Amino acid sequence: MTSHNKDADQSAFSYRVKVGHVSANPVQVHVEADARERAALADLWKVEAVNRLKADLQINRWKKDGIRIRGQVDGELVQACVVTLEPVVTEIRQEIDQIFVPEGSKLARIVTDEAGEMLLDPEGPDLPETFVGDTIDAGALVAEFAALGIDPYPKKPGAQFAGHIESNDAEDRRPSPFAVLKDWKKD
Repeated sequence: MTSHNKDADQSAFSYRVKVGHVSANPVQVHVEADARERAALADLWKVEAVNRLKADLQINRWKKDGIRIRGQVDGELVQACVVTLEPVVTEIRQEIDQIFVPEGSKLARIVTDEAGEMLLDPEGPDLPETFVGDTIDAGALVAEFAALGIDPYPKKPGAQFAGHIESNDAEDRRPSPFAVLKDWKKD
């Protein structure tokens, strides 16, 4: 994850949340990318098109000075098939559960043991993200979680690599680059 203190104009998809306006009672927020934002995201993610990107979020205060954003991201992308290069439509569905704390907060400190090594539980919750100032960019968070759901190797159903044949026959193997050394004799 990246730090969430960028200006709104630097982000392809942005929805700014004022930290001071967030209460302990959860607020439901629906965010959806418009045509310009979807085109910017397609360019950023190097896909053919982003047909849809939306998220339903629940934003509330966490502990004393933190913010918790939970929800679900839904999207639809058009990517090139890795076999045929034809367009493939893929769906994205990602769950978000992220906590933000102000920079310098005790809640963001990394726990270390007496030898100074970090103690991380791979099955435990993620460390809180930090923010600077009085706003968090929930749109950038949505875009980051959507990017995690992109298939790196989209394949059209039924597409196969034609002409690629693997053989185990000894005759079909390439000669070893060390084969020339078999007749070499040491003096």
